[in-house]
Amino acid sequence: MMALARAVTLLVGLSATCGHAADIGYLARPGLPAQEFPAPQRAVAQIVSPSRGSEERRDSLDETGQIARLLELKPGMTVGDVGAGGGYHTVRLSRLVGPTGSVIAQDVTRDYLIALARRTERLKLTNVKFALGEPHDPRLPASSLDAAILVHMYHEIAQPYAFLYNLLPALKRSARIGIVDLERPTAEHGTPIELLRCELTAVGYREIATHQLAGDGGYLAVFSPPENRKSPRDIVACENRAGTR
Repeated sequence: MMALARAVTLLVGLSATCGHAADIGYLARPGLPAQEFPAPQRAVAQIVSPSRGSEERRDSLDETGQIARLLELKPGMTVGDVGAGGGYHTVRLSRLVGPTGSVIAQDVTRDYLIALARRTERLKLTNVKFALGEPHDPRLPASSLDAAILVHMYHEIAQPYAFLYNLLPALKRSARIGIVDLERPTAEHGTPIELLRCELTAVGYREIATHQLAGDGGYLAVFSPPENRKSPRDIVACENRAGTR
């Protein structure tokens, strides 16, 4: 009987895993292909982990709270956690936006999203959706986001100009984009703020403000989407400068 019980438990576990896997996919049709955009003239960091550090440490700095206040996130909003990884911000934003709001956790690594789906199920968070993306395209639903956050992952975007361009349809006209990163070369898992400004401006985004986060959190740069969408052929890659390689 005990052996039978263990077998049933295993089958249930496998079914749950398969169920999560089946639920993880693209939420939108593909945008424009990467080859229509310039390649970045700087290094692209490798994705090495779904988490930047211990959640206890990040909680002690009130990382999500700082971002939420500066982006003026409120209950009822739909927020995209782009590059969600292990879901540190997804979990906390789910509670912040409440039952009338939602969080779309997006990542290019399907296994991260499957693990995060399990986590949100354990925590009984019912307002989280999951979106698989591509290196050049977040594949997010049109006009779905009141805000998007990209936290310590911008330097890992292999095709930033295509990615930023293909993100635009998902943003509402009043949306805000918050990018958190460190003032260090992209090869060292950061993005110099001047390089970030150059790349987003090249696609037409407009800078609203830049804030320094507490502790070793880095900076938060806030942008609004372009009023008029550029043609990909009009996007010029930013030059590689000292400290950005």
